[in-house]
Amino acid sequence: MPAEPVDLRRLLADARGRSVLVVGDLMLDHFVIGRVDRISPEAPVPVVQFDHESFRLGGAANVAHNLAALGGQVEIAGVVGNDPEGSRLIAALRTAGIGIGAVIADKDRCTTRKLRVVTTRNQQVARIDYECDRAVDGDLEAALVKKIRAAAAHAHVILISDYQKGTITRTTAQAAIEAAKAKGVPSLVDPKVPHIDYYAGAGLITPNHHEAEAVTLQRIRNSEEARGAAVRFRERAQCASVLITRGEHGMWLLGEGEFDLPAEAREVSDVTGAGDTVIAAIALGLAAGGSLRDAARLANRAAGLAVARFGPVAITAEELAAAL
Repeated sequence: MPAEPVDLRRLLADARGRSVLVVGDLMLDHFVIGRVDRISPEAPVPVVQFDHESFRLGGAANVAHNLAALGGQVEIAGVVGNDPEGSRLIAALRTAGIGIGAVIADKDRCTTRKLRVVTTRNQQVARIDYECDRAVDGDLEAALVKKIRAAAAHAHVILISDYQKGTITRTTAQAAIEAAKAKGVPSLVDPKVPHIDYYAGAGLITPNHHEAEAVTLQRIRNSEEARGAAVRFRERAQCASVLITRGEHGMWLLGEGEFDLPAEAREVSDVTGAGDTVIAAIALGLAAGGSLRDAARLANRAAGLAVARFGPVAITAEELAAAL
């Protein structure tokens, strides 16, 4: 029989100060917000009257931001462009208290930036992506592997956040996973389907249900199908455990046992970045010494808070503690 669930408030408190290394694709989320009251005479598109703009950490940087907000000590490894957006992203990481010693600025690529045009009522009108998704290779890949191995020496958990923008290759993924094994700490992966073979040996992979369906070639319409997909996903990815996030249907966890976790969200505003919140909370729960089941319960609560707000957000330890 599985052990009784622990007090999640105690688990969250124990996570404070635990060290997590995030390896992945760093992004800058750029929001241009304005009012819409007419359609353009030039084309059937809305005219957005500019009001203000904002920038947020995105991709792996949003995972790191969530970890820091929840009380973790965070180092991030990845690549940015040698450009103003890269400088802005690095400055934002510093402001959030995230270590940037393993971030490399590459003059041959641009920083990934997602520019979203949004109305004052939080309706997205358009998105423009600035990116170079060429896989790192040669000297750049070797330098990143060296940074990952050095930063891993201080980590209680190593987390891969793959957005398929070039940072995660088979070599960089295996460097992170092998470093975790050598240190005896958990390794977690937020995956991308085309890279499924990169993650062999990982402790936990957290696909959403679309990704799980794509990897297993089977539909997930209920808990029983989620169970079958999790088993097949684990075999295909060659990992120890699988957590399938199922939106309003909650999560299915396959580890040493099997657990169906119902969704905690009471209001859904925007699911952007919810997966980042999930894997960040699981990482801290494991870093604090919690079981995988209890770490997933903690993540489920955190995700319920994240989807109630617009855009990628970092849930704080205080917010999560109040919800618990």
